Amino acid sequence: MSVSNLAPDIAARLKRSPEGLVPAVVQQHDTGEVLMLAWMDDEALHRTLTTREATYWSRSRNEYWVKGATSGNTQRVVSVALDCDGDTILLRVDQTGAACHTGDRTCFDAGRLL
Repeated sequence: MSVSNLAPDIAARLKRSPEGLVPAVVQQHDTGEVLMLAWMDDEALHRTLTTREATYWSRSRNEYWVKGATSGNTQRVVSVALDCDGDTILLRVDQTGAACHTGDRTCFDAGRLL
C-alpha cells in the first residue's frame, strides 16, 4: 500500500482493520443488486473518488486493481458513502459485464443458502 492523497476529513472518518483496510460493498446503482465485496485502503478510496473507476486493494496480490482493467467488466462509480460507523464503504456503480471473477453477474449468484 502506498502513501495516500485522501482528503484528511474523509480519512479521519474511516475505521480501518489492523491492515489498514475497509470493506467496500458494491451495489448496482439503479437496481440495488449487491454485486461484490472488496477491500479499500485510503489510496484506493482516493483513486476511486478521483477517477470514478472502482479501485481496490487486492489482499492476495498485494496491489491495487481497477475493476475491469484486464477483463473489460468495468464499474463506473455513481456514488460513494460511508456507513454510520465509518467502517464500511458503499459504492453504487454502473456495472458493465460480470462483477465476479468467476464470470457470474454477482459474486453472490452461486452461493445462495436460503
